[in-house]
Amino acid sequence: MIALGLKNLGFIPLDDFIVEDHGDGQVLAAWLSAQPQPSSQEIEDAALLGPIPTLDDYRRAIQSHVDATPQQRAYDSGVTCSSYVNSTNPTWAAEAAAFVAWRDAVWAYAYTELAKVEGGTRPQPSVADIVAELPAMVWPA
Repeated sequence: MIALGLKNLGFIPLDDFIVEDHGDGQVLAAWLSAQPQPSSQEIEDAALLGPIPTLDDYRRAIQSHVDATPQQRAYDSGVTCSSYVNSTNPTWAAEAAAFVAWRDAVWAYAYTELAKVEGGTRPQPSVADIVAELPAMVWPA
C-alpha cells in the first residue's frame, strides 16, 4: 500500500512503476526497467539461496569466530586474550602474541577477499564459507 500511496502522490513516475491489486489482500508492485528482467528460473534460484549476506553479517560472524577461538584456552574473549601480550607469565604472553598475530591475519584475509568480491574477481561467498576459509589458529606449544 505504501507503493500505491507514493505512486498516487507523484513520487514515483507512473511510467516507471506498476501496481497490481489482485483483490485478495495481495498487491504486486514492480519497477519497469529497460534492463533485462530475470527469468522465472533465476527468480526461483535466487529465492532458494535466501537473502544476500550484508557486510555486517560477515563482520559479526568473523568477530564471533575470533572471540570464540581463545575461549578454547579459557579466555573470555579475544580482547581478554590479547590483553596478556605483555604478561609476566611466559605462557600467557606467548598465547596472546600468537592470538594477536592470528587475529590480524584473519582480518587481513577477510578484507582481501572483500576486495576480490567488490572487484568482480570472486563470487560472493556465504558467511559460513568465508569463516571456514579463515586461517587456522596455531597455539604455541
